[in-house]
Amino acid sequence: MKGNALTRSIQLGVKSLLLHKLRSLLTSLGVLFGVSSVIAMLAIGEGASQAAQEQIKQLGSQNVILRSVKPPDNPNTDQESRVLSYGLTHDDYSRVVETFPWVQSAVALRQLQQEVRYQDRQARPRVLATEAGYQATTGRLLYEGRFLTERDVDSIANVCVLGYEVARSLMPLESPIGKNVKIGAEYFQVVGTLLPRVPIGDDQPSPGEEVTGEVLIPMTTGARWFGEMQVKLRAGSREMEEVQLHEIIVQVDLPENVERTAAACREMLSRNHQEKDYEVIVPLELLARAEETKRIFNIVLGSIAGISLLVGGIGIMNVMLATVTERTREIGIRRALGAKQRHIVMQFLVETVVLSVGGGLAGIALGLAIPLGVEHFADMETLVEPTAPLLAFGISVTIGLLFGIYPAWRAAKMDPVEALRHE
Repeated sequence: MKGNALTRSIQLGVKSLLLHKLRSLLTSLGVLFGVSSVIAMLAIGEGASQAAQEQIKQLGSQNVILRSVKPPDNPNTDQESRVLSYGLTHDDYSRVVETFPWVQSAVALRQLQQEVRYQDRQARPRVLATEAGYQATTGRLLYEGRFLTERDVDSIANVCVLGYEVARSLMPLESPIGKNVKIGAEYFQVVGTLLPRVPIGDDQPSPGEEVTGEVLIPMTTGARWFGEMQVKLRAGSREMEEVQLHEIIVQVDLPENVERTAAACREMLSRNHQEKDYEVIVPLELLARAEETKRIFNIVLGSIAGISLLVGGIGIMNVMLATVTERTREIGIRRALGAKQRHIVMQFLVETVVLSVGGGLAGIALGLAIPLGVEHFADMETLVEPTAPLLAFGISVTIGLLFGIYPAWRAAKMDPVEALRHE
């Protein structure tokens, strides 16, 4: 008997909504957009956060990175030609390797401002002079060939390893292994290529487009051919920079010693540098900050989307209150024919639940489509967590019930006699 009464209430509720299709549709739109915004915002935020965290992880969770930082220009300097010496030194590298017991390995890098050419193609990637331990310390993977060896460093060999992007730009239709590329004024034989740090598409770079990636050569070869002085020409002036090392990557033995090593490096550098021409980057700290930023970002986005759902719920309540007023005489007739208060409550609750469930299901479909559109048109990674649609749908149904209780209770509490006399 109870099952028949519930079925009858559902039928009456759906029938009442179908009598006003446009109003029912417009009412459910608030829930639809609220649910879709919850799913889409969380997916976009999660995708952006995961991409940032992945890039940080590729720096190495057990690494500490020391970088040279150019001090700000002195506005009182009127010299047309000057030499600016700053940044990390070979002595800093020796102190790091020999002093700190937690250092498992370390590798130094120098960045050279040189053009790279192959036949009629040219690029300006980062040209890095480094050591044989670079691959092991950074965890970079080879695509083909080999990496630099100790023999290359000791013999001051003219060999290089190309980043995947550079190899694809200079030699899109052939393997670069064994080919000679021109770096600056010298020729270097390509002995290997590295996989990119992050996945990239298959599109070839356009002619003249700036190429990302790097070209790696032995540290000794870089010092022999390019020295430690780099000349930068500016309008009306010539500036020469002397930087011994642009970066030192330190690999720590255990994760718990990362912070200790970073603190020791900061202390060592502060004692041996008159000005702060360096920075210490800890990927582990960046990862923790990224996770905290993700948590705050999700709270903010979830709150904004929750407000949208709240507005949708208020819209449902507003429409249901108006519906109760319009159907006062109908309620009176039903009560006079024997309908109890729970039957009236059930009928109006069914209508609010149908509105919220219908809007919620449509919102899930739209919310899953928006991230796909963002990935396709904006080339931005998104990630839909399985819990996001369930959470949004559950909230929409809950809001429908909460905001439908008062109109249903108000309809059930009507005096049948007064309801029958209503015009």
